Amino acid sequence: MQFKHCTLDFDGPVAVLKLDHQEVMNAVSMDMLAGLAEALDEIEANKATVRCVVLTGAGRAFCTGANLQGRNQQQKPGRSNAGAALETAFHPFLRRIRNLHCPLVTAVNGPAAGAGMSFALLGDMILVARSAYFLQAFRRIGLVPDCGSTWLLPRLVGKARSIELSLMGERLPAEKALEWGLINRVYDDGVLMEEAMKLARELASGPTVALSLIRKLYWDSEENSFEEQLNLEYQSQRIAGATDDFKEGVAAFLEKRPAKFAGK
Repeated sequence: MQFKHCTLDFDGPVAVLKLDHQEVMNAVSMDMLAGLAEALDEIEANKATVRCVVLTGAGRAFCTGANLQGRNQQQKPGRSNAGAALETAFHPFLRRIRNLHCPLVTAVNGPAAGAGMSFALLGDMILVARSAYFLQAFRRIGLVPDCGSTWLLPRLVGKARSIELSLMGERLPAEKALEWGLINRVYDDGVLMEEAMKLARELASGPTVALSLIRKLYWDSEENSFEEQLNLEYQSQRIAGATDDFKEGVAAFLEKRPAKFAGK
């Protein structure tokens, strides 16, 4: 399915959402965000069958940040609200990804810079091509990190590394990102999507109600007190324990066979 600067394909229970504006290395425009919103609408309309989402980029880049082409370069500094697009377009997309009903795998096939780095780090599992790199590019144009960068990075790699990435604006290669614990796995470029789909299918065949609850638990844990998190675990376990998948999982364990989860 073709939307504005993105595509959506269904491979069984896996939805593959691809950023696709290769002329600008998949830089994010308002048109792309509108296309992504439509694609997410389609995913939500098929949530009964979509059990995992893969987010990747077309061509040689994952996403190189906001698309700066076409901006009025004559506008004087201070006369425009550089953050306006965040609240109207970027933030709604980020919130919808956070609240996705199923696991998200990001397959970072090339450079992930600025907002593109944030998009990549939203994945529950982050798989990266060996030639790819991450870049906090904002300081290069006199802006501050956005799209959740200042929330995500300290929680993933700590304050010192987060500030260094943001102040210096230096590339972070895939292997170093793995060493830092920023991402999950690195693959040779030619097999990245194959491995991403393999992982996505494995997640999609799992107890996806529980997997959805797991991703919510970890998203919320950074903002909760210990007691609040215990309460959330209790509430989540009640939901998971009432599913058919829980009954199937226990039966399969006792019968010493692989479980056949239905996602309900």
